[in-house]
Amino acid sequence: MTRRELDAAGITGAGLREAYRHCRELNARHGRTYFLATRMLAPAQRPAVHALYGFARRLDDLVDEPEPGATPDSIASALLDVEEGFLKELAAGTSDDPLRTAVIDTATRYAIPEPYFRAFVASMRMDLTVTGYPTRAALDEYVHGSAEVIGLQVLPILGTVVPRDEAAPRAAALGKAFQLTNFLRDVAEDLERGRVYLPADELAAAGVDRDRLGWCVANRRLDPAVRRGLADQVAATRRVYAEAQPGIAMLHPASRPCVRTAYVLYGGILDRIEALGYNVFAGRARVPRHRRLTAACEALVRAQWARRRHPAVT
Repeated sequence: MTRRELDAAGITGAGLREAYRHCRELNARHGRTYFLATRMLAPAQRPAVHALYGFARRLDDLVDEPEPGATPDSIASALLDVEEGFLKELAAGTSDDPLRTAVIDTATRYAIPEPYFRAFVASMRMDLTVTGYPTRAALDEYVHGSAEVIGLQVLPILGTVVPRDEAAPRAAALGKAFQLTNFLRDVAEDLERGRVYLPADELAAAGVDRDRLGWCVANRRLDPAVRRGLADQVAATRRVYAEAQPGIAMLHPASRPCVRTAYVLYGGILDRIEALGYNVFAGRARVPRHRRLTAACEALVRAQWARRRHPAVT
């Protein structure tokens, strides 16, 4: 964490400043794209975003990158220990753990509700036992904790020009849209981990089941039924983006370039999936590098201009 960012955020005290530096280093090391996106935010906003990323990353790694010899029961126990320990520390307002110290300070500064953290842990816990979702409603339950609450946590940091409650559904929808996009891009990778994050009943309506998806993974290609099923899922995800889009204008002007760029680039993944004929099994759908660089440079210019005109982030 640079001194400028910490000073801009009003973070004082050697221990607290070091805690935020720890989170920044974690983000820079493991979340490079996410880290670069934070550079479009005002310096005062960045420490809190790094802290929230660090917390989510730690829990996600417990589930997806467990220690050798870990079992679902031992991971569940570790998640419970983290959850109970963090919530006690959150209530007390202090922790001996650097990452938790920064997250507790962020949650306090921005009045981030405790249930958002509980919901995130609940979804991580689902990944230990749930390998598929029979309906959209079942998937939505998972996505609420894994993605919607992330949008809701970040919202007060981004600031709004409307009452926060008015912007909240849009922020949740944007988190959901990003997560659904990841699910479509990563169908093959997730299936190799034994999970399918697409509604089984909607796939079945297109003539698709887990075995058919498995065949596509094994052969690195898809058949007409899977193409239809994925096209339907892309269309459903675009509807979530449409729901989220009006929320960008509800944000503080200094925050809009960052969020708008993420909106465009994540939506661009859906464009790539369509351009590939929905064959997400032959390789990862990526937005071309030149397009990402162009979007990032343009957003950085807009962000700097917006910060000069609207320096206060509320």
